[in-house]
Amino acid sequence: MTAAGGRALSAVLLDIGGDGPEWERQVSERLRRFVSCLPPHVRTGLHAADVALDGFSVLTTGRRAHRLPPAARARLLRRLVRLPGFEALLDNVKIPLLLAAGASRHGTRAVRPLVRADPPLDLCPSSEWPAVSHVDAVVIGSGAGGAVAALTLAASGRSVVVLEEGRHFSTRELASRPPLDRFADAYRDGGATLAWGLPPVLLPLGRAVGGTTLVNSGTCFRTPDDVLRRWHRTHGVACADPAAFGRHLDHVESLLGVGVPDPSVLGRNGGLALAGSERLGWSAAPLRRNATGCGGCCECVAGCPSGAKQAVQLSVLPAACAAGARIVTRARATRVLTERRAGARRAVGVEARRPDGTAFTVGADLVVVAAGALHTPALLRRSGLAGHPRLGRNLAIHPAVSVAGRFAEPVTGPGAGPNVLQSVGVDEWHRDGILIEATAAPPGMTSFVLPHLGAELKRELEGAGHLGLLGAMVSDRPSGRVRGAHRPVASYALHAEDGDRLLRSLVHMGRILFAAGAREVLTGIPSHPSVTSPGALEDLVRRTGRRRLHLSAFHPTGTAALGADGGRAPVRPDGRLRGTEGVLVADACLLPTSPGVNPQVTIMALAHAVAEQAVGREA
Repeated sequence: MTAAGGRALSAVLLDIGGDGPEWERQVSERLRRFVSCLPPHVRTGLHAADVALDGFSVLTTGRRAHRLPPAARARLLRRLVRLPGFEALLDNVKIPLLLAAGASRHGTRAVRPLVRADPPLDLCPSSEWPAVSHVDAVVIGSGAGGAVAALTLAASGRSVVVLEEGRHFSTRELASRPPLDRFADAYRDGGATLAWGLPPVLLPLGRAVGGTTLVNSGTCFRTPDDVLRRWHRTHGVACADPAAFGRHLDHVESLLGVGVPDPSVLGRNGGLALAGSERLGWSAAPLRRNATGCGGCCECVAGCPSGAKQAVQLSVLPAACAAGARIVTRARATRVLTERRAGARRAVGVEARRPDGTAFTVGADLVVVAAGALHTPALLRRSGLAGHPRLGRNLAIHPAVSVAGRFAEPVTGPGAGPNVLQSVGVDEWHRDGILIEATAAPPGMTSFVLPHLGAELKRELEGAGHLGLLGAMVSDRPSGRVRGAHRPVASYALHAEDGDRLLRSLVHMGRILFAAGAREVLTGIPSHPSVTSPGALEDLVRRTGRRRLHLSAFHPTGTAALGADGGRAPVRPDGRLRGTEGVLVADACLLPTSPGVNPQVTIMALAHAVAEQAVGREA
């Protein structure tokens, strides 16, 4: 998008002209900067949409879109939405526009006081790392699983190097930058990763030291016992025996400092979820988090600016470095190096590339692959280690929908007080595979997409502080797949039963919000964006197909699942990759099925279990 790009989109889709308040004048520039971080095909598509919209305006009115008066912009928008398929297209285009507009209205803020200084990390940029080196173990990825594996191995006395494709963000840097700028930098492709399907699913992934833990909500669930029993009995995962796995969960919770947040920072959004659930007699409680000392700034999804959230770059990786591990940043692992020894294929190290394209190698007797559920299968394919037919299959994502209730008093923003990003969980239907969470976010950064276009959309944005948000995710059938070697491509076919549960969850969430006093509920369904009673919502859901839902997801898992059945599981129950010695998988790929809860603690506990077993074997 050019320096002047985005003005047509801003003018028509958000009714922004050249003579509005200061925040409106900032939208196009913020949009341009954000779009520059997106993948090339997305940038090209948005630029084409902006140019086409401007061209249509010139052809039909004789003037460029941003120079039209408000009434003419409204007429132009009405012409556009009458064209077949255009309303749905514009509804998708408005998502990055809402991010930019929300950030502009939010404005800049003073640097927040740090809770504590960041603990030291042994970081080395790849530009300064030697062309050839050798260690006992190399870990690919510094997120939830990779961090725990690195700590476990380093604490056993082994020399460890962690390769991280992204860069390091200090808390001081996060505190000094507005949320949208951090969001664009800390996510892979600016947060625009998609799982393709009907409907497509937005699947944002972190790319930084700390992985997605840098930008997640900080919600920490222990793995449910029924999930562990299934993994133990059905999939033959010995370490998942609930009686034994609790030790690994305890270890992770201790590393992260998990606890219930102070009630003063739950915020009005969480209070409404609790109040509505209580009036209905439904089970709900504050969510446990890894954020002791959280001040409720609600910016977790862009990296915690106070250092309260103990993402692994503030908790686990410092301990790993204290034990001798080193972290090489801006290092993209291109392949696992192998050779034949005594008739067996064995890993001997990793080849990686720097941003300038030059390569370096790290030799090691143990390679730990922890690049995440999308990128671990791709790396194994690039390495010629994709012999198992189930590698890349079995993708589960916790598909999610969200709704918003409109309240008379402010819920978030100025005057509403602190708000935790995810504050309250409603587990009334967890046995049905539905988990509801009260979720607030910086303006424009919620997974809930405001309805309407043009002047109506701008009014919704201006009134967003009065919206209370709930999101629901379902424990889904693993019906997705990751293809590709150099740039992984995820696809996901929402199973009919999961779609039905998501539709039921809309009714549940709407009832909570109405019980809490909402005047209106925004449904997230473009064809009927709002209702004013639970009965109207139930009627709407009965008439809505699952393909009409706007889905998001944040928890990809399962694409190199561990298990005893060699025909179905690419990874042995102890984390070793089948077919190659010396390769350990230690990330979200391992989960045999959807865990049904936010998976960070589960991923870390599994990584601890398999890394501990690796240490025991070598001993």
